[in-house]
Amino acid sequence: MTHSTSVQLATDAAGHPHALARAFNTFDPEILDLMYEPGSVFVPRPGEPTTGSQRLRANGEFLALRVPIRVTPRRTYQAGDIALLIVDWLVEGVAVDGSDVRIAGTATDIARRGADGFWRYVVDNPFGVAPHPGSGA
Repeated sequence: MTHSTSVQLATDAAGHPHALARAFNTFDPEILDLMYEPGSVFVPRPGEPTTGSQRLRANGEFLALRVPIRVTPRRTYQAGDIALLIVDWLVEGVAVDGSDVRIAGTATDIARRGADGFWRYVVDNPFGVAPHPGSGA
């Protein structure tokens, strides 16, 4: 798998959230999508997993705000080429339409190190255990 040299992928699991933030802050969905394995899942809203072109579109909705993300990794649990990443994140600022934006969560993500040595998401679940709207939980 190849990737753009404009945003370097991580060679260690703990660095993957920071690589994601650099890609996110380009506001380019194609660059951000390089952080994912081809068949990976992105969960833009609790209970609503997306893959493929839907994943690209869902990430594009966040990027369209043009507000940068900040990440603060909490824990990285690695077993060989698989890692569980628990990451606090915040998208806060003024959107292109002038509205205030504040979106935050604690992600529970799974990443895998590819044969090329770079980490990519298998599951990107930015809202972690937040309840699905309407679930009553």
